[in-house]
Amino acid sequence: MIRRWLGAVMLGLFAGLVAWQVTLALVPQALMRLAVARVSAQGSAINAMTHAPLVTAKARAIVRPSPDLLYSACPFDLSARPLLIDATPVTAPYWSLSVFDGQTNAVFVANNQRSAAPLRLAVLTGDQVAPAGYRAVRVGGATGIALIRVLIDRGAPMGAIDAARRTARCRPAR
Repeated sequence: MIRRWLGAVMLGLFAGLVAWQVTLALVPQALMRLAVARVSAQGSAINAMTHAPLVTAKARAIVRPSPDLLYSACPFDLSARPLLIDATPVTAPYWSLSVFDGQTNAVFVANNQRSAAPLRLAVLTGDQVAPAGYRAVRVGGATGIALIRVLIDRGAPMGAIDAARRTARCRPAR
């Protein structure tokens, strides 16, 4: 009797392992495709930086945005050429630039706690080459999102902080 059930149990375990591996491989890609589509639908053109207004209760392009952060996003597609990002850390309690690949991996992170030096990044895939003066950031796949987050004090004037973060740019390399 045990022999009869052993085969079924083994088959069930094997099917479970295969399903688990498929889930691990496909879910991050699906989530990033959804994030890129949602951010693009909110006005962010592919390979261009969009500076979102202050978050309100109705803002839900990405799950649970923080009302204490200003967001700037650049969904990208490197199929044709690399992406160039120029950003200067903002004088705020906290500023960060993160680059996420198509698998939702954070492949690059910088913040104003480590350095206030301007950043010049070339986001690359495959055998693409960074132009002179740009730091290479390699991603797996051709798509992803570059995200800038700025922590604000809602009780303080934020005009200068907002103006400074809006100087960040991304664009396809020539």
